[in-house]
Amino acid sequence: MKQDITQRLKDEHQLILRMLALLEKNARLTEEGTFKDYQFYLDGVDFIRNYADRFHHAKEEDVLFEALVANGMPRANSPVAAMLMEHDLGRAFVKGMEEAATRALNGEAGQEEAIVSNARGYLELLREHIGKEDDILYPLAERVLPEGVRPEIVAKYQAAEEKAVKGLEEHYRSVVEKYEG
Repeated sequence: MKQDITQRLKDEHQLILRMLALLEKNARLTEEGTFKDYQFYLDGVDFIRNYADRFHHAKEEDVLFEALVANGMPRANSPVAAMLMEHDLGRAFVKGMEEAATRALNGEAGQEEAIVSNARGYLELLREHIGKEDDILYPLAERVLPEGVRPEIVAKYQAAEEKAVKGLEEHYRSVVEKYEG
């Protein structure tokens, strides 16, 4: 049986999906005018940038996607190219959410629409994106990547995790749990 190379990434998606559920709930409440904890959105940006992007997407982009390309998947006009484009689009939504939430925290009125639209844009994009990875790209990777490259992929995931700040995953899990509470 081949060594699994995507379950760890799927597990990380679960924490990201929990943050997306919080973004969805709070964006709805912000739109209704009943949620004004703009710090939540900045904490969400911090989670997205450091956990979803630097920790999780880095393993996808630098390890799994590179292994797929090295083993015959084209870099352009391919599932890898589509996932990379969506990562970049997500980063633009996060930047917009951060800018609007920062302005709101600094007392600038009328930022709710920008916060909500960027939060919703991000969460809708990322939910679809995670679905494509979990249901299409990861199963494809499991089928096409040979056994010989799998230990190196796992070792590179571990190296990326070791480079991360100690306790990073636990920290962001506690951030999500705090807001879920």
